[in-house]
Amino acid sequence: MPHGQHPYDPNSPVTTVQLNHTAVFAKDRQLSAEFISVILGLKVGAPFGPFLPVDLGNGVTLDYYEPNDGHIQSQHYAFLVPDERFDAMITRLETVGVTYYADPNHTEPGRINRLFGGRGAYFADPDGHNMEIMTRPYVRP
Repeated sequence: MPHGQHPYDPNSPVTTVQLNHTAVFAKDRQLSAEFISVILGLKVGAPFGPFLPVDLGNGVTLDYYEPNDGHIQSQHYAFLVPDERFDAMITRLETVGVTYYADPNHTEPGRINRLFGGRGAYFADPDGHNMEIMTRPYVRP
């Protein structure tokens, strides 16, 4: 790849299936987008129609959306994060008063897990989505 070229050039041909964006339902799209942006150390983008995007920096956006009926079904979103940024994310959760857990059922408060040789934690966003940060991907059979 030539120096300075973005690895997700929109003009490059698509050769594999890739996640491009996903809608995240929220009661208040601004609040929820800002929350995850603060925790992950990212920025909220400019509105795009009814969506408020958070660019994950890998060509994928979380597009926060307020459904007309206001119904929010809790979902799970897992973020593979650089190990050197994990501690800062935990500190930001503590700073804003959000409890993190070592497990997806939220039974081990204030603890992290060490799955697959990495570190991970779960926490709820303002809409009750179960967010996960992890430094190593899951090893699947």
